[in-house]
Amino acid sequence: MIRIRDDELTLTRRFKHRKTAFLFTAMAIAAPGSAFAAEDTAEDGYVDDREIIVTGEKDGYVAISSSGLKTGTPLLDTPQTVSVLTREQLDDQALQDIGDILRYTPGTSVGQGEGHRDQITIRGQNTTADFFVDGIRDDVQYFRPLYNLERVEIHKGANALIFGRGGGGGIINRVTKTPIAEDFFGSVTGSADTFGSYYVTADINAPVSENSAFRINGLYESFDNHRDFFGGERFAINPTIATQPGDDSRILLSYEYVNDDRTVDRGVPAELRVAGDDCSVTSVCGPLEGFRDTFFGVPGINETTLQAHIVKLRLEHDLTENLTFNSTTLFADYNKLYQNVFAVGARSNDADLNGLAFLQPTDTVTLDGYRDTTNRQNFINQGNLVWTGDTGSIGHTLLIGYELGQQTTSNARRDVLFDNNLDGLFDSGVVVAGRNNDDDLTEAVLGNLIAPPALSFPVFNRNRDSRLNFYSLYLQDQIKIGDHIELVGGVRYDRFEIDVVDQIEVADGPADGNDGFLARTDDKFSPRFGVIVKPQENISLYASYSRSFLPRSGDQFLTLSPTSENLAPETFENIEIGAKWDLATNLNLTASLFRLDRDNQAVLVNAQGDSVLSGSRTTGFEVQLVGTVLPGWNINAGYSYLDGEQRNDATVAGADLVQFQVPEHMFSLWNRYDFSDQFGMGLGVIHQSSQFVRNDNSVRIPSYTRVDAALYYKVNEQFSVQLNVENLFDENYFPSGHNNDNISTGEPINARLTAKLSF
Repeated sequence: MIRIRDDELTLTRRFKHRKTAFLFTAMAIAAPGSAFAAEDTAEDGYVDDREIIVTGEKDGYVAISSSGLKTGTPLLDTPQTVSVLTREQLDDQALQDIGDILRYTPGTSVGQGEGHRDQITIRGQNTTADFFVDGIRDDVQYFRPLYNLERVEIHKGANALIFGRGGGGGIINRVTKTPIAEDFFGSVTGSADTFGSYYVTADINAPVSENSAFRINGLYESFDNHRDFFGGERFAINPTIATQPGDDSRILLSYEYVNDDRTVDRGVPAELRVAGDDCSVTSVCGPLEGFRDTFFGVPGINETTLQAHIVKLRLEHDLTENLTFNSTTLFADYNKLYQNVFAVGARSNDADLNGLAFLQPTDTVTLDGYRDTTNRQNFINQGNLVWTGDTGSIGHTLLIGYELGQQTTSNARRDVLFDNNLDGLFDSGVVVAGRNNDDDLTEAVLGNLIAPPALSFPVFNRNRDSRLNFYSLYLQDQIKIGDHIELVGGVRYDRFEIDVVDQIEVADGPADGNDGFLARTDDKFSPRFGVIVKPQENISLYASYSRSFLPRSGDQFLTLSPTSENLAPETFENIEIGAKWDLATNLNLTASLFRLDRDNQAVLVNAQGDSVLSGSRTTGFEVQLVGTVLPGWNINAGYSYLDGEQRNDATVAGADLVQFQVPEHMFSLWNRYDFSDQFGMGLGVIHQSSQFVRNDNSVRIPSYTRVDAALYYKVNEQFSVQLNVENLFDENYFPSGHNNDNISTGEPINARLTAKLSF
């Protein structure tokens, strides 16, 4: 890791004067797309003017900069809320997935993702595509591994200027490890838990020459948990080479392969179903109790697979002492399959307690299913020109950038056909949330083992090809006026061209008004403005305004229709005020108040898929304390209050609807305390208040509090072990959902033993 040694600071104006080892370490931790900036602050303006010394010490839980402005700007001087989890915290908590991270991040919540993808909600905005790797879009639906990361950044608030379309509530950026030319080193980590899941990771760094190095990270993981029939495996490898052909140039080339094969588990249905009625009519329901381990699917059928190939080439060149250009090119190929059977309602005929029903093992569950395939190729090129200088007494960091790319997608879905298909089962009056009543359905006895009849996936109900071309230009200036005032302002122009071929509609012909050829072009400007007041060097007070947009094709290019192709994109506006305070060298406090409006949003109003244009507003407060409180004591604590509501919503006439998947209160606390150089312990608490899982406000996930703990033992400089215990007090809880009848159950108490060998 890198630390700033204040006793050895040496002012430099050129990166070429720094150690070769730093060149590649900086690529690992610098803000992606920046002017090759490191995690240190500048003494005059935004340029990293300090000598960096490579040491073996750890930086703890604090990150100094992020990719939020593409210029290596310290977080203290970034007018936006950014939460960062460093490699050290990821290791301390033995975190393996994005969902694990967000449970310890204020203002964010985790969706179930139908059991086959990362799906998140940031400041009330739900997304499956606002994910980035080293500042470049990584938008296919899958579970992203963490084995090769230096840190994870959660940027909150709309900000299309830096990241482009989407990102209405924020984005997640993964910063990968890169080679270091000075030393040969490596590590091997093995971990297993009480359910039988385990993983092995390896990280090896090798100098190739004085100016070049090679690094490879690898992962093998076997899945298991408390759910019946759940299993699978994941393999990933990420080789990277970096070289410095001259004093002013750097080149980095990386390739990542991910192969993921696991069970699709969509949890349990809602608790209450009365014959001929449903939750939205009778009452607000909760998740089905007493079936925590029961698998509402079919072993061997419920499966998802992914093969991903991701290649990145990054070039950096110092044109002059104060002018730097960098370019990143990404090509990614994704092949994704998932198929599943899942619950769409549980039913009872034995009413009690004023007509409400308690489900029994002799009652029935209604099942649906489908098979979905996606092939996508992403080609993206991004370039940034960064100039630092002065105009009179005013300092500038000027960013001029572009991004262009093409994304091609083929997606097909086949509906399930059961041998005893009960088509029209609910036509008598029961509405299955989010499902068309003409879908093929079946019923099975509700018990510890769900046994549906034989099934197949014979008929396409979606078959689409899309081609997206996008072109972007952006300009941003960071202005320093004296010692106390800093301004950030800029604008981005995006041209978004999408063509969709609906193969089913093409085969049907144009008689129904849809010939199957759909297209839309959008030209959008996305501004960003911020002002920072620094009453003293370690305190900043800021106010900011930012805007983003989402085209009508949705975040996965699947929702364009003859109606929506004539509609303007959705828009997101974020207004925020906040304060950041470096209480000590390695202890940061941040707080913010914000309002985020989403407009022109299409909201479902019935089970047939009809929608109306609506909007939402999320207002909230966040506070987070991260760093070293006392020698040996690291902490990451956060709290968020979110008030989300749907506006102008016709889903329920005359009703005020709370925004779905937005817990009002979220609190998280993680501590690690080292009693000595060898022994340490960790303690964490997560609290999440109740939340609705869909915008009809008929099913609510109850609140929960979970306690985690850890013990650490360092045998010697090369070998260490740790024991992490999740859900220490065996809380029965439901961490996430996808809709009213797909709600995940939380794991009971689970211990994970991890050993790490370094060399």
